[in-house]
Parts: sequence; structure tokens; C-alpha cells
Amino acid sequence: MNLFRLAGDVTHLFSILVLFLKIRSTKSCAGISLKTQELYALVFLTRYLDLIVKYYSVYNTLGKLIFVGTSFATVWHMRYHKVVKQTYNKDQDTFRHYYLILLSLGLALLIPRAFTAIDVLWSFSIYLEAVAILPQLVLLQRSRNIDNLTGNYVFLLGAYRSLYLVNWIYRFFTELHRVLWIPWISGLVQTALYADFFYYYIKSWKEHKELKLPA
Repeated sequence: MNLFRLAGDVTHLFSILVLFLKIRSTKSCAGISLKTQELYALVFLTRYLDLIVKYYSVYNTLGKLIFVGTSFATVWHMRYHKVVKQTYNKDQDTFRHYYLILLSLGLALLIPRAFTAIDVLWSFSIYLEAVAILPQLVLLQRSRNIDNLTGNYVFLLGAYRSLYLVNWIYRFFTELHRVLWIPWISGLVQTALYADFFYYYIKSWKEHKELKLPA
């Protein structure tokens, strides 16, 4: 564990807490993509199946259980909570996210970390996480006006991924001395998808204006 990974994990956790704060305090999921939340639930479920076969530490196990549990809880609220589900922007959240699932599965079968079930599913989760934010970004472009909690949630997700990239670079020079192609390339793709959002988020913060994304 190094400082960059710890900062990434904490930022990721904060992003989830911000999302829960939005949903629970406002009883609204307006501006949140259910498609992206379903993709993240699938990412965590497939990545953390190693909990069944291997124990690393209390920190590792607890963190994985929190991410799986909160992701499924978010999906449940958006689909079934009698108040929250009425605020879901279904007409604007139309990204065909199953294409991302099929693409990621194809890549995982062709280019896995190793040819075992656990490793194929881990590779699938890495590929899928790289593009899981796309439905959310498309929804934000369509809704144009973005409330502070939603903007902060997406920003923290992007910051988490950026910190994890720095973590991989740090580990390369201090312990690995080899390139881990799957997480590195996937992380670069994911960070690049946030670039446009980062620009408008920082611009709106500096100018004290409401965050808006161009169509």
C-alpha cells in the first residue's frame, strides 16, 4: 500500500458517499445514470469474486464488500425505492450499455490476465470499468444543468482513477519494474474520458458558475 493507492481508495469511497448523500438527503436520483450504476455493480461483482478463494487483509476484504454492497444498494434505490425511482431520468438515460458489456467480455476472452475463470472475470471488470462512465457523461450532456452533488460525484470518480494511474507508475519504479498492460491502458482510456468533464468542472468552480457541459 502506498500513498497514491490509499488516496485513490479514499477518493473512490468519497465518491460513493457523495452519491448516497444526494440520493438519501434529496430522495432524488436526478442526473444519475442507472446504466452506469448497473455497470459499476457488475464491475465490482466480477472483480471481487476472489473473496471466495483468497484472503488478503481486513482492509482489502472490507473495502471490497463496501463497494459491492453500496453499488447494488444504489441500483436498488434507483429501480425500486418508491420515491427515488420517480426522479430517474429514464428518457435521457438511453445509452445502450449492453454494448459495453459485450465489448468488454470479448476483450476479456481474447486478452485476459490469464486463462482462468477468476482472471477472465477480473480482466472483464477492468475493461468494463474503463467505459462504465460513458452513460453518465452522455446523460449529463443531455441534461446540461448539473447539480453540485452530481458534479462532485463524477469529479471524484475521475480523480480516483487518475490517482490509481499515478499509483501504477509509482509501483513500476519502486517494486514491479514491468508494465501491467491491462490496467494501465484501461486506466488511461478511463481517465481520458473524464478530460472534457474535468475542464468544465474546474472552469465552473473557478468562475463560480453552474456546471454545464456542451452538447
